[in-house]
Amino acid sequence: MRVLLISANTETMNMPALPLGPASVAAATESAGHDVLLLDLMFQPDAQSAARDAVRDFRPQAIGVSVRNIDDQVMANPHFLLPPVREIVAACRSVSNAPIILGGAGYSIFPESALRYLGADMGIQGEGEAAFPALLERMGGGADVSGLSSICLPGRPAHARRFTRDLDDLPLPEPRLWIPAGAGRGDLWVPVQSRRGCPMDCTFCSTSLIEGRSVRRRSPARVVRWLAALNDAGCRNFNFVDNTFNLPPSYAKELCSRIIEAGLEITFWAIIYPQWVDAELAQLMSRAGCRQVSLGFESGSDRILRSLNKRFSRQEVQAASKLFQEAGIARWGFLLLGAPGETRDTVEESLAFADSLKLEALNVTAGIRIYPHTPLARTALAEGVAERDADLLSPCFYLAAELRDWLPERVAAYKASRP
Repeated sequence: MRVLLISANTETMNMPALPLGPASVAAATESAGHDVLLLDLMFQPDAQSAARDAVRDFRPQAIGVSVRNIDDQVMANPHFLLPPVREIVAACRSVSNAPIILGGAGYSIFPESALRYLGADMGIQGEGEAAFPALLERMGGGADVSGLSSICLPGRPAHARRFTRDLDDLPLPEPRLWIPAGAGRGDLWVPVQSRRGCPMDCTFCSTSLIEGRSVRRRSPARVVRWLAALNDAGCRNFNFVDNTFNLPPSYAKELCSRIIEAGLEITFWAIIYPQWVDAELAQLMSRAGCRQVSLGFESGSDRILRSLNKRFSRQEVQAASKLFQEAGIARWGFLLLGAPGETRDTVEESLAFADSLKLEALNVTAGIRIYPHTPLARTALAEGVAERDADLLSPCFYLAAELRDWLPERVAAYKASRP
């Protein structure tokens, strides 16, 4: 079949995001014998026209649309990101009768409600590398698709997700599929994923809805070969999008050691869970090319850390931060204020704690986005913050009641007084 895959994300937020997810699905779809075109709307001046032109020129028999983000998670003035995606779906529909299938990380959190809002024909929740080719095989043979795992059809609950146990069974996308050509490749930050899944069960987090709870790993040797191929294609900067780069620590150390042994001249940043960090890991990461880590410690209060189901303490955050500082790795911290049980005192404790770490950068968020099927969603429902029948697709946030008038102004003042 001729298959058009569209990465609908056009939001840069911190930086332009290259479409690793759609590219991975494109690679698997090619491996299954289909003719695939991947359209990345990130760099298109007119997204709707680009989508229509691609459909007219390629004449696809199936169209996949990847939804990366639902909103920008900013409580003060939330930006709902699905209306432009709905326009892309409508643009494709205006020039083709090919079935339109949704997928992507954002879609996977809201499979039924996002499908209803966007008006597509069906969706795939979770990993698409196996589910999408299986769907195409059924469609190509005229068979019923309703029984496939991970599939969501209009007006029906999404089927249970199925995850591939061994990520080495899934192909990795070649640069030609998704990396823009030209000399500018060296300036792009290229996403890399060596692991999927997270068992940490933070009360607000949607990762398990997207990737599952079990940590599944690619072999370090295969990841390094992939990095080498991207490096040979002119890519130098990489961001590991693994939810926890240092989980498990033995894997992270082996991966860094293999990068060092391969002699790759790369720069990367990674997301760190502030536990299970030792001097050996920090030094290996530095030698492998890590120049920045994201430390999502979320709070400087041990009581609020327990409320968020974080498994680490303030002391462990301090220790990890110091080890990365000593290794010459910049630290980008994250505070997530307003959780259940938060008070003015715990907020001040967190702000003072962040100052004490002397981080290179700090992101402070007031209010927490509520995602379905999370402990935070259940708390919000019990407290009347969320309506019982709300699907939570439209941005909905939790902020401890006693802080609603005070916290936004306090955070604004804190930010204004610091570089």
